Amino acid sequence: MHHDTVELPFLNLPAKIRTLDERFMARALALAARGWGLTSPNPAVGAVIVKNNRIVGEGFHHRAGSFHAEREALRQAGPKAKRATLYVTLEPCNHTGRTPPCCDAILDSGISRVVVGVPDPNPITNGKGISRLKKAGIKVALGVLKEASCQIIEPFDKAMTLRMPWVLVKIGQSLDGKIATSSGQSKWITSSACRKIGHAWRARMDALLVGIDTILADDPLLSARGVFHQTPRPIKVILDSRLRIPLHARCLSAESPALTLVATNQSRGRKQRDLMRRGVEIIPFPSREGRISLKHLCRYLAGRGIQTVLIEGGGEVIASALAEKIVDRIAWFVAPVLLGGREAPSSVGGRGVSQLKSAVCIEDMKCYKIQRDLCIQGRVVNRNGPARDAQRRTRAGCH
Repeated sequence: MHHDTVELPFLNLPAKIRTLDERFMARALALAARGWGLTSPNPAVGAVIVKNNRIVGEGFHHRAGSFHAEREALRQAGPKAKRATLYVTLEPCNHTGRTPPCCDAILDSGISRVVVGVPDPNPITNGKGISRLKKAGIKVALGVLKEASCQIIEPFDKAMTLRMPWVLVKIGQSLDGKIATSSGQSKWITSSACRKIGHAWRARMDALLVGIDTILADDPLLSARGVFHQTPRPIKVILDSRLRIPLHARCLSAESPALTLVATNQSRGRKQRDLMRRGVEIIPFPSREGRISLKHLCRYLAGRGIQTVLIEGGGEVIASALAEKIVDRIAWFVAPVLLGGREAPSSVGGRGVSQLKSAVCIEDMKCYKIQRDLCIQGRVVNRNGPARDAQRRTRAGCH
């Protein structure tokens, strides 16, 4: 298994390359993967400039506000860009945001051909960049390695079209599905190698979401450790309907400097004021059978520019996320141990389904070993909700 794929198992870069266009687009996709999860609210994009079948410039979008991938590649190529081909995973923008339109730079450079992976799902750009390049006499090829290009921009696509973040659920469990012993002991079921990968995933996500029971049981830091990142991340989101979080919780300490959001049904009183003095943001939500709607919370997070959310538990939160159909992908780290016990918590709690036809299905499953453990991951498919997803992918040119 390729190292980058282990760290980001939800990115399936193409394995078989049939043409020169696919070869250079595959390189652009590999570059885009370097910025995956670090560019919100912008998409991850990679670009390669080729002349006489040789790469003369390449780049990727590092973070919002920095140069887009096309400008990075053009800056590296310099005058060699004239009469060259630009490969870019996403349609070049034709509007001014934090940076000038990439179409301007492409036209000024003398590029003669542009190969695009997928159109931009953002209505501001969608098709307009491609149209402008064609009108200027530049040859444009669309849809090279389209499936992989769609996957790279999946969080951006979902944010643009559904106003919801892309959600990954990560579970560490025993072979019999337990996340702790009957006495509550959970450190550590899986190996240190799995935890290292988990921290690498955290560093690529905008937000990390857990329930208050996880805080009370484990007192975690909720930080990405052993991974370099320019700003403290991910944002910590804690579901705490009754504001039970202790003021001395480790996730509120200086050891865990990223912003903390507490979603609650209780938005008054001394506890709230004490938390706010510690820099915690209290986000009030209406009660729904004593719980907070994860769908409403995710819409709120998307409104703040958060495009990716990692849910790490516990079992009740994961069950709610699956029941509310907000999960896009799920990954299990499974240790070869059996814990047993009727009272031992399972990785997915809740009421469960009463009929098999209501089960949540996992597709495109992959499995690989990490030391003694297994990692199993796949795409979540809700049987009664694919139409909306298909509509979204069609709008993005990804159907």
